[in-house]
Amino acid sequence: MTGSHVKLLRTIQLDTSDTFVFEQAAEPGEWAVSGAFMFAHRDLAKLQGRARTAFRAGFLGVASFGRSSLAQVVEATEQDRRDLIEALAAQLVAHCGAPDLATAMPAAEEEVAFVESLCDHPDGLLIAVSRSRDDSGIREAFRTLRARDGADSHRPFQFVEVTGEDDVPEEHLDLATLQRGEPT
Repeated sequence: MTGSHVKLLRTIQLDTSDTFVFEQAAEPGEWAVSGAFMFAHRDLAKLQGRARTAFRAGFLGVASFGRSSLAQVVEATEQDRRDLIEALAAQLVAHCGAPDLATAMPAAEEEVAFVESLCDHPDGLLIAVSRSRDDSGIREAFRTLRARDGADSHRPFQFVEVTGEDDVPEEHLDLATLQRGEPT
């Protein structure tokens, strides 16, 4: 193992909402990627309920292939990065139709490189994703969330400063409706 460090994303749960807004919630602490590729060949207009929420606002936890509404920037080693690429490639074979690891590795490397590009922030910073579809395909906007001055670390509803807000499409998410399993 080398002493070189990189920054990657890990899933985080500030409360239990991910367990009822996504079909499958990621476990806290999993390595995370954007996961937009999971929607590349789906009819996005037909997504409803939890599947639509996963498209709109979910990072992909690599170990569980579950979703997380937030990811946290963390320090990692080059070995962690290599392990993440290998794990994602294995998941691409298991869940996404990649014929073998050799074919899946370049796609996994590209996805992890994209994650690294999002992590030019201090350790511990939280990141949220918002996806939409336009004529050019899937569009992603990432926002960083900072704890309110004096707030306890990582308590829900204690985050007020948001960067990248201009890139976020307007939408309303009714958590009570999603919890009941009704379409939004």
